[in-house]
Amino acid sequence: MGRSDRYILAQLLLLFGFFSLVLVSIYWINRAVVLFDTLIGSGHTALVFLEFSILSLPNVIRTALPLAEFSAVAYVCNRLITESEMVVLQTTGFSPWRLARPFLVFGFIVALIMSALTHFLVPRSMELLQIRTQEISQSVTAKLLTDGTFLHPTRGITFYIREITPEGILEDVFLSDHRTPAGSTVFTASEAFLVKEEIGTKLVMIDGMAQSLSADGRLSVTNFRDFTYDVGGMIGSVGSSRPNIAHMSTSDLLLKTVTAHEKSNASLGRIMEQAHVRFAQALFCWVIALVTCSTMLQGSFSRFGPGRYIVIGLFMLIALKFIESASSDPVRADPANWWMMYLSPLAGLIVYIVQQTVTADNFRLRSRIRREA
Repeated sequence: MGRSDRYILAQLLLLFGFFSLVLVSIYWINRAVVLFDTLIGSGHTALVFLEFSILSLPNVIRTALPLAEFSAVAYVCNRLITESEMVVLQTTGFSPWRLARPFLVFGFIVALIMSALTHFLVPRSMELLQIRTQEISQSVTAKLLTDGTFLHPTRGITFYIREITPEGILEDVFLSDHRTPAGSTVFTASEAFLVKEEIGTKLVMIDGMAQSLSADGRLSVTNFRDFTYDVGGMIGSVGSSRPNIAHMSTSDLLLKTVTAHEKSNASLGRIMEQAHVRFAQALFCWVIALVTCSTMLQGSFSRFGPGRYIVIGLFMLIALKFIESASSDPVRADPANWWMMYLSPLAGLIVYIVQQTVTADNFRLRSRIRREA
């Protein structure tokens, strides 16, 4: 690479890092607000929140990467054109194909980053996130055993314990269940304790009262010496124990397809889609740099400047993402259509070649007019 290539590539990487940081922060903050409310509101510590945030970060980066790449390429091209640096490069004999060299290298670098995310980091982090979610869901202590505080482990449930003795006895328990529109029930008991069974965890209340209010306003009161309440049903289901194909390695999806189908119960089409979309996303990142570059280079020959070509490039990015989404349904229906997952990168490559050819023709025309003048 020449000095000019290294200069443009350095600008691309610098701005790509900046836009990635901004976009990932926006995505992460949006998710972190919901995550914080869910975890901290359920009685978990800030360390658990931090752990969940870190595990969700690779998937957030994967989502923000294409838009950060487009922003970096559009910004650098716009600056090169408006500050006449592109004109200087063209007058020294650089053709549009030659000008695209640093953008090609930049797209390849981003594609490598996306490959590392889709093939390794995202599946592993999502698998660990699912495991930790199941552990948190099964952790009755974290959800319920907090004395002196009104807890809401799930929508429609309010739970309160005045005190927990060293022996594990729950003193003065209050439990309100109004999850169904048919009515609500309030349980109060002087004592209670938790019993773990194979099918879940039960809350056994001693010397208490159940007050049920029906939808028509009728109140019924029942006193009991002991009453068992299904805590597992109150917290909610933990989720399926079957492995998710999104958490499996690419080699297992491609080379052990039947085994993956038997373990996850996912269709062969979905398995093929999940395997090939990981390659397609990396190729898509490589194509984004080329398409955006070729689109912006056309702005150097426009009297209106490159501003409108940023919008055109954005619409092209949306169109390519639409092709990517539309290709998923045929693959899910028939795994033999796996090649359709690469239609979006292929379409982007065709657009790049056509635009570069048109730009090269304009460049040669201008050079000839300049020589004749």
